[in-house]
Amino acid sequence: MLAEYNRKRRFDVTPEPPGRARRSKKTALAFVVQKHRAGHLHYDFRLEHEGAMLSWAIPKGPSLDPAVRRLAMQTEPHPMDYNHFEGVIPEGQYGGGTVMIWDHGTWEPESDDVGRALAKGQLKFRLHGKKLRGSWVLVRTGGPRSWLLIKHRDDAASNEDLTLTRPLSVVSRRTMAGIARAAGATPRQLEVAAATDPERPRARRAG
Repeated sequence: MLAEYNRKRRFDVTPEPPGRARRSKKTALAFVVQKHRAGHLHYDFRLEHEGAMLSWAIPKGPSLDPAVRRLAMQTEPHPMDYNHFEGVIPEGQYGGGTVMIWDHGTWEPESDDVGRALAKGQLKFRLHGKKLRGSWVLVRTGGPRSWLLIKHRDDAASNEDLTLTRPLSVVSRRTMAGIARAAGATPRQLEVAAATDPERPRARRAG
């Protein structure tokens, strides 16, 4: 399951963890969303399944609005150890750029058989994260790797754009620029990471 992940990376150069499939001892399944500024900005959405993290790249990030359908391009499964990776992938390496742990938590399928639901192209599930909650669905459309991530209508639905209102890492509380700076990013990587951070509202002047 992790052969493609390992083939794309040089672990003597990148700080990313090598791919080893393992079963979690916890009964709850993990999910993580990592904000990733590589060749372009996207949010890597990952769900634990059979000892690895199934992964989709979402260019605009998840939306809480049920009327908004987010393109989610399926990528290679990642190791569960990747859930703890926050830092900088060196320039010239696959996915080179800054990675933030934007959200994490647990998920539960609303489908009886996850494998069968994925094969049919429609996986319904619930998220229990710091930012993302409630019922969602992934629907395959077009090619085998092209999906849509859609929020169901429930108490967690909203028109709030969390990518703007809650942009910090859920583990370090850092911005993308802060993560890049702490990891010793190159000046170019620091510049492009900082460009993905929303502008902070200016403080009002007295009077």
